[in-house]
Amino acid sequence: MRDMETDADQDRDDERGPLRRCIVTRDRAAPETMLRFVLSPDRIVTPDLSARLPGRGIWLSARRDVLETARTRGAFARAARGQVVVPPDLDKILEAGLVRRMLETVGLARRAGQVTYGFAKVREWITGGRAGLIIQAEDGSPDERTRLLSGARDLPIAVVPTAAGLGAAFGRDHVVHAAMSCGELARRVRVDNERYAGLSGRAVPGSADRSTELG
Repeated sequence: MRDMETDADQDRDDERGPLRRCIVTRDRAAPETMLRFVLSPDRIVTPDLSARLPGRGIWLSARRDVLETARTRGAFARAARGQVVVPPDLDKILEAGLVRRMLETVGLARRAGQVTYGFAKVREWITGGRAGLIIQAEDGSPDERTRLLSGARDLPIAVVPTAAGLGAAFGRDHVVHAAMSCGELARRVRVDNERYAGLSGRAVPGSADRSTELG
């Protein structure tokens, strides 16, 4: 009797389809919602957050527990069919990379005139119906973040770690609040923020699915 197809064979086939399979949970999902890894020439497990690097990808669901399982139970080695080197700080590398991607996208939106910042301007975009995504710094005042969203709690929110980091996207020392108009750039920030939240264990505020509105 013919042997059943192995998990590794299935994963290789998944690289050619519209969905990808997590090597830990075996769940399938859209590539942009997951984490892709490739092996360097030295067989170091390397994140590929843009999913553009050459080579067969190794895919994980963007969850902290899934990454920890893959790191500690040999899932990367099994998927790669051989020994690999997993960086001990892989979680931190991924989180930093996703934050960097979000802030780079905010910078693109700034140059395209699709984002504003500051409490008063963001509030104006919210009340005027122009805001499609709110971005807030986690180290800002919780009370102020709540007041900003008064009457608009259905808006999706992306949270970045620091006001200094968000400010850098605008050429400022610090920015706590920003708003992006609906569109592809807002969608990118939200997808990356959901991956970041899954890895860092943070809740995603306003996480009801509004992907069609942001597209």
